[in-house]
Amino acid sequence: VQLVESGGGLVQPGGSLRLSCTASGVAFGTPVMGWYRQTPGKQRDVVAQIWDSETTNYADSVKGRFTISRDNARNTVYLQMNNLKPEDTAVYYCHLDLGTTYWGQGTQVTVSS
Repeated sequence: VQLVESGGGLVQPGGSLRLSCTASGVAFGTPVMGWYRQTPGKQRDVVAQIWDSETTNYADSVKGRFTISRDNARNTVYLQMNNLKPEDTAVYYCHLDLGTTYWGQGTQVTVSS
């Protein structure tokens, strides 16, 4: 199983970014996918999750600003991030739970003027 992420970068406060993550080597779909983020010296925290039922879960700090969605046919999960704030700066990791946990390589998101 491999997770390939894209879409990170540098954006000004109030701006938007869209992250994508595609899972390959998955035989029976992707029941739970999500995004976590981590800053230096801190633990990796959940940002958003989505189940194959389309149920979603968000960290309180991103509710109303971030939207997670998925394309089951492509085993791809997206994270639309709007109204970005400097405190959103982190490395964002794609996450897949198949009973065994898989992580992407991480993509840097920097929010700065």
